[in-house]
Parts: sequence; structure tokens; C-alpha cells
Amino acid sequence: MSIFAWIVSASFLGGFLSVAAAALFALNANTRWIGMLVSYAIGALLGAVFLDILPEAIRLAPNVALVSSTVLLGILLFFTLEKVLIWRHCHRENCDAHEPHSHNETDHGRSGTMVIVGDTFHNFVDGIIIAAAFLTDLHLGLATALAIIAHEIPQEVGDFAILLHSGYSKMRAFQLNLISSFATLVGGIIAYFALQGMQGFIPYLLALAASSMIYVAVADLIPGLHKRTRIKDTVQQVSLIVLGVATVGLLGLLVSE
Repeated sequence: MSIFAWIVSASFLGGFLSVAAAALFALNANTRWIGMLVSYAIGALLGAVFLDILPEAIRLAPNVALVSSTVLLGILLFFTLEKVLIWRHCHRENCDAHEPHSHNETDHGRSGTMVIVGDTFHNFVDGIIIAAAFLTDLHLGLATALAIIAHEIPQEVGDFAILLHSGYSKMRAFQLNLISSFATLVGGIIAYFALQGMQGFIPYLLALAASSMIYVAVADLIPGLHKRTRIKDTVQQVSLIVLGVATVGLLGLLVSE
């Protein structure tokens, strides 16, 4: 299969599978399973960053210090974007950032619109990240796509909950999330053609991808795990994080053989 076909397939399946799986969780809400998925997503994100994305970015870049600076600047960038509610990852039903201030219809509509706009932008960037990874290496592309799908599901669950809270029907919430997910495919296709003649930028784009995944894992997902303090919950969380990392590592071994 060609690299373009891999990018299109991963971008399409990444968006569609994330929304479909999130719909199953959100419409048949089982918080225990969602919490387990979040732990696994943390492992998959961190595994993809430290086992694949950053090593590859460092290998390709003529200036390692510039790669690490890009990661640092990326983390600050995503913090700033999240502060202004453009890049808000919401992983629980009661999300303060999207909570409407009153119960009138205008506020509900505004809240739901903000979710879709932010999610569409996020999905578009995910497509660019997937394309950059596949253009670098097939194994890197697969690991990156896996990590993105893993963390997209709990995010989409949060988006479903917010849309339902904002007064949308279940079907309308599913339709809006599905339409938004196609931005991943658009981002992947545009990036494939745009990056063909810009190979020198790929290491730094990978560094930005790493910073976004680190930020999502550390700032958005991990704090939620600290709310469950029982030893049993902690052991389960650590085990699932390790499983997420191991999945990325195993994928690398399988692809490289």
C-alpha cells in the first residue's frame, strides 16, 4: 500500500472509529470503562512520543537543541490555546470550560458550537500529524495513528456529553461529531501534498506533535486519574498505562520485522 493510501486510511479510520467508539461509550455511559480507556490512552500517547516520535525527530534534525526547543514552545502554545478555549480537551461529563452559564437556549447553542469548532481544528491538526509521521516512516505513522485514536475516544466521549447537555439530540450529536471527524482526513491529505517539498520541516512538525501528545497526557488526562486514590484503582491505572506503552513498543517490533 502506498504512503498516501496509509495516510488516507489512518486519517479516515482514526476519525470514524474514534467517533463510533465514543458514541458507544457516551450513549451507554459506563464511567468505569471510560476511566480505563483514559489510562490506556496515556500510555499510548507517552509511548508514541518517547519510543517513536522524539527519537525520529532527533535522528532527522540537524539541530537537536532546536527540536527540544520546539517541544517546549509547543507545550506553551497548547497551554495558551487551551486557556482561550480553542484547544480544550474535555474528558468528563461536567466540563467547566464548556459549562453553560445559564440554561437558556442561546448559551446551550454557544457551548455546543464551541465544542465542534475546537474539535474540528483539533482533528485537522491530528491529520497533519498523522501525515508527517507516515511521510517519515511507516512504523512511526502506525504508532502515531494508534496513539491519536486512543486519546481521541475519551475526548469524543466528553464532547458527546457536552453536546447532549447543550440540548442536542443523540442523533444530532453523533452527526456533528462525525462531520467534525472528517477534518482529520482533510488535514492528512493537505499535509501529504504540502510536506512533499518541505522535508526539512518534518522533524520540527514531529516535535510539535510530541508536545501536543505530552500536553494532552500530562495536563488533561493524568489529573483525572488522581481523583481515584484507592490502591486498587492506582494499580489498575499503572497497569493500563504500561499496557499502552507496551502496545506501541510491540507495534514497532511487528512492523520492523
